[in-house]
Amino acid sequence: MAHPLMVDEDDPLLGRVREIALALPGADEKISHGHPAFFTRKVFAYFGGSLKVDGEWEQRARSVVVKPDEDEARALLEDPRCYRPAYLGPSGWVGLDLDACTHWDEVAELVEASFRETAGVRLVAELDARG
Repeated sequence: MAHPLMVDEDDPLLGRVREIALALPGADEKISHGHPAFFTRKVFAYFGGSLKVDGEWEQRARSVVVKPDEDEARALLEDPRCYRPAYLGPSGWVGLDLDACTHWDEVAELVEASFRETAGVRLVAELDARG
């Protein structure tokens, strides 16, 4: 049984994340566990996530979930806008609440860093060639 879509397709924040992610070389989108997932050979960003707070599931539907390098993940988790998402958090993924984010350059940098962590060498080289 497929998961129901857990985001609003008309959400302008999803539109901004989609624009950033799909501008990267070879990027595409699919729905994974009810959330838009952006990928090349592996997923590099999700729109929406969740975490357990006091034993209850808390949805963070208006967030971007990325896989930064280990040092960046530690730094991000000190920011109150960030959280360790359920299921993906133990593997180094971090969520950023977009409702509290005012700098889209920051979101673009995080998505690109995650892309660099997961994409193949050829796609990273293509991104670098863009300047």
